Amino acid sequence: MLETLFASTLTDTLTLSTTLNVIFASLIMGLFISIVYIKTQGKDGYSPGFTITLIMLPAIIAIIILLVGNNIARAFSLAGAFSLIRFRSAPGDPIDISYVFFTLAVGLACGMGYIAYGIIFAIILCTLMVILSTTKYAKPKTRNMQLKITIPEDLDYQDCFDDILLQYTQSYKVQRVKTCDFGALFEIVYTLCLKEDINQKEFIDKLRCRNGNLSIVLNTEIINEKIYI
Repeated sequence: MLETLFASTLTDTLTLSTTLNVIFASLIMGLFISIVYIKTQGKDGYSPGFTITLIMLPAIIAIIILLVGNNIARAFSLAGAFSLIRFRSAPGDPIDISYVFFTLAVGLACGMGYIAYGIIFAIILCTLMVILSTTKYAKPKTRNMQLKITIPEDLDYQDCFDDILLQYTQSYKVQRVKTCDFGALFEIVYTLCLKEDINQKEFIDKLRCRNGNLSIVLNTEIINEKIYI
């Protein structure tokens, strides 16, 4: 009974019922993966378009595998067609990339007819992601941030903001200093760890008073949040 359940559902001849079973199974598993992704990434933010992609990818891969089958010439033709496609986007979060490979693997399993294996794989990995998200595994306890401050050339950048940084941060370090606008301005980049429950607006207002109300960028590396002044 188990051997029958976990055997490939495909036959030498592609039928409409087999194709529909594979497509709907891959769509359901893609939806399941997408829901888990939303639940585990809710606080960190996510792209609605990416969640829809997670639903579509398994079905797309599955239908490609169904169409290719054992036909080598057809496989090379599809490879040539897909090589014409160029994807241009900003580098994604490693978690998002892992979910893409996750859905690809599920789509491959469904496309080859091993729907039961795809279901088991999806359940195990989704359970793992929920556990890791619930336990906050590898989540840093401190709020590591990057601070960019632009100052005029006549302001001495050495120790200029130390008193403010000591008041609002647990630790800080100058990452780099560079000139801009042909030497008329300096840009100082700090890596810092903010104290808990501080008022970020109050922190930035004090920095603005010190740098002459020039540009300040507070970049939260953990949640990818930026505050522009």
